[in-house]
Amino acid sequence: MNLTPDQIADRRSLRRKLSLWRVVAFIAAAIALIAATALVSGGGIIGLGLTVPQIARVSISGFITEDRAQLQMLERIADDDGVAGVIVAIDSTGGVTAGGEALYEALRRLADEKPTVATMGTVGASAAYMAAIATDHVIARRSTITGSIGVIFQYPEVGGLLDKLGIAVGEVKSDPLKAAPSLFKPPSPEALAVIQGIVGDSYNWFVDIVAERRDFARDDALVLADGRIFTGRQALDANLIDAIGGEEAALDWLEDQGVDRDLPVRDWQPERPSRSLLSADVVTVWLARQFGLAPDVPAGLDRLLPRLPVDGLMSVWQAQGGGSNGPAEGAH
Repeated sequence: MNLTPDQIADRRSLRRKLSLWRVVAFIAAAIALIAATALVSGGGIIGLGLTVPQIARVSISGFITEDRAQLQMLERIADDDGVAGVIVAIDSTGGVTAGGEALYEALRRLADEKPTVATMGTVGASAAYMAAIATDHVIARRSTITGSIGVIFQYPEVGGLLDKLGIAVGEVKSDPLKAAPSLFKPPSPEALAVIQGIVGDSYNWFVDIVAERRDFARDDALVLADGRIFTGRQALDANLIDAIGGEEAALDWLEDQGVDRDLPVRDWQPERPSRSLLSADVVTVWLARQFGLAPDVPAGLDRLLPRLPVDGLMSVWQAQGGGSNGPAEGAH
């Protein structure tokens, strides 16, 4: 069928309008889905500051390390005008000293910006207690295990086993203290003195922050910092915590600080893009595909689009307390 010039012009105009509306619909759907994903993970759109009024809940569990994603999340909470107060929910036996230190400093900065309260569940010991005292108010259950104020350095020594197997390990090093202590022989007195020195230095800092945050004379803090653990009730009597209770007690305290206790309590999670099924990039590419606007998928994103991640069988060894890589805080 032959078309008149007017019909050809009308069809071209219609195609342009359809393309325009397709782009508008794509942008609107992308914004809506990314916003919904952000609201689920943190209560707002990261980077735009569009957070609903809320109380943020931050969970600290497992073995504490220097987790950059977690530290960045705490910075975002501190800068977010929608967050009226923060509950730090702790259930951890501790971790590496450097990780506890980094978390302590980040929580102190957060507490300077927002009323911040810690609740300790089953365990809040050592580096986890270090994190708790960085907040403005510390709450624990009566049966919570807390305290364990101290530092430990552990290392294996398998020289006796190698002797029985008839295996000898030689070494050439620049100085007797290089790579000491060794796996293959008992440490020298000089090596033990060096390690005791680094343990003592970290321990002194730990005692200092306990004294500062809990308003102890240093000598009084030293009495409690012998590595022992306390129940929540014992910790309250010793002034290591402020109150017995759980999240309701935390909300009561926030209300006393002028925070509306009826605000929604939203869980915040560290951003880990490599593990995120609904990251902004993946959502955008997926939507673009559906609208026929992006046939070419950037390298690395395609593997996230066609299938859901599936957890398989795992075999894992879980350390109890400190490790051999440095001073560690643990429930010992």
